[in-house]
Amino acid sequence: MPSVRFFPSMIASDLAHLSDEIAGVVAAGVDGLHFDIMDGNFVPDITVGALVIRSARPMTTLPFDAHLMVTQPDVLIPGIIQAGANRVSVHPEIGGHLQRTLTHIRDLGAQPGVAINPATPPDAIEWVLDDMEYVLVMSVNPGFSGQEFIPASIRKIEALSKLIARSGRDVRIMVDGGVSPENIKTLVDAGASDFVTGAGLFAHRPLDARVRQYRQALG
Repeated sequence: MPSVRFFPSMIASDLAHLSDEIAGVVAAGVDGLHFDIMDGNFVPDITVGALVIRSARPMTTLPFDAHLMVTQPDVLIPGIIQAGANRVSVHPEIGGHLQRTLTHIRDLGAQPGVAINPATPPDAIEWVLDDMEYVLVMSVNPGFSGQEFIPASIRKIEALSKLIARSGRDVRIMVDGGVSPENIKTLVDAGASDFVTGAGLFAHRPLDARVRQYRQALG
């Protein structure tokens, strides 16, 4: 079983004090930082972009994970990676040429991932498993922090884990939305190994104690 990793979702932090928030999560022992990039079209909100990632990059050597909730990811991907993103996930629900986009992310030096919405079936990734490093399971509907976890996501993670195992590929399963110390062990048992924590982390301070609570819940 791969080691469990935590990626705080920085849009749930106090963005007016971003440098302090980054220092806080780094000191708490997280494994990377997660940036939700929204365009106001694919989802209602507009959030951060390459400029914020570039500003944050000198503050830590931890990997930056960028989740593109946008309708035109190919336009933004080069700038996002140039700004410092190490991992970039895109949505198949927008249509287009997913395999080509994933290949482009890899060619630019980042790890490609596929993010799937709650209603998107696991087999949406079947024919691009060769081209991706991770699948991001949205366990809430994308666009807003602080939503409740959708229970059906557990069955989806289990199905994805079996699909990946049959393929023989080394593809990690990441979960974003409603992850808590109360459900994280169940998610790991289902096959997930990477977790995005937004309100579940930043609304429960101090940050170092909350990260310990997540890790201790794993037993």
